[in-house]
Amino acid sequence: MSNRGAKVKNKRHFRRTLWAIAGGIALLLGLIGIPLPLLPTTPFLLLAAFCFSQSSERLHKWLMNHPKLSPPIKDWQRHGAISMKAKFMALISMGAALLISYLLGVPFYVILIQVLVLICVSIFLFSRPSPPKN
Repeated sequence: MSNRGAKVKNKRHFRRTLWAIAGGIALLLGLIGIPLPLLPTTPFLLLAAFCFSQSSERLHKWLMNHPKLSPPIKDWQRHGAISMKAKFMALISMGAALLISYLLGVPFYVILIQVLVLICVSIFLFSRPSPPKN
């Protein structure tokens, strides 16, 4: 193999490793988000699926075939859909974040910015269809 070929192979391996690490971090954050109401699970699972698709066919297949983790990913990929359960959990999380900010005495203008951002997020969430019934 030429020197140039070895450099290209090393660069590709390095890039795939970075994608795998990013996917692992996203997956970990998604898993942490399952019991924690303030950390969203689905966006991190979507990010993990994308990162794994760029890095490892084996990891991507594992995630896409996982009985608990793959349904929200597949709903999004197939239908651009978010389940009602996920929508309401997100709403509860957003409300909890605002309440915590208020209780911590966060300045009013910061809470106002949070409210505006969370309204936009809510509009996006509830404008997405729910997945079809199987």
